[in-house]
Amino acid sequence: MNLSFFDQFSSPSLLGIPLIPIAVLFPTLLLPSLKNRWITDRLSTLQLWLINLITKQLMIPLDKKGHKWALILTSLMLFLLLTNLLGLLPYTFTPTTQLSMNLALAFPLWLATLLTGLRNQPSISLGHLLPEGTPTPLIPALILIETTSLLIRPLALGVRLTANLTAGHLLIQLISTATMALFSTMPTISLLTLMILFLLTLLEVAVAMIQAYVFVLLLSLYLQENI
Repeated sequence: MNLSFFDQFSSPSLLGIPLIPIAVLFPTLLLPSLKNRWITDRLSTLQLWLINLITKQLMIPLDKKGHKWALILTSLMLFLLLTNLLGLLPYTFTPTTQLSMNLALAFPLWLATLLTGLRNQPSISLGHLLPEGTPTPLIPALILIETTSLLIRPLALGVRLTANLTAGHLLIQLISTATMALFSTMPTISLLTLMILFLLTLLEVAVAMIQAYVFVLLLSLYLQENI
């Protein structure tokens, strides 16, 4: 029974063909393509408003030099947002519950921000490893600690996103299983757990949006340190 709770996180397949590429590409198919018209429909207007809002929020911590990253950061935000929300639907698969995928998103972008800093301002980027005024005996230990904290950033990004989504899906499945098991014997308690399940679902919708925003926001903060 315990193993069945984690079956939802296994990569789906049909006739031996992995379906995870479809799960990854499906959110992009939901975004309507923009039309070259003066008057657009309501869906396109809503899409433009959402993209504009996300771009403004992500570009606030960045200087003008970092605004060239607006396209990739906004695209990543929309992808994570749609993927996380679609994963809450019944009989769906959430690719962002896979640590390998989250690390594949976090590591290249973190490395790009790090290389940007080393190329444009190498002395300032390396100076972050040793704060000014550090006592001489603490310099080797502090450099080691700061280097470790720098290298662990992509792992922290991937683990944070994976852990929050996985925990939420497990809680939903546990409470839904308890609701169905108690329905025939204790209907009153079953209705109570159903209310808890409804509130938890609303909480998970908020978590799905917040975690997508936090993931991209931390990347933008890492970028700000290196520009």
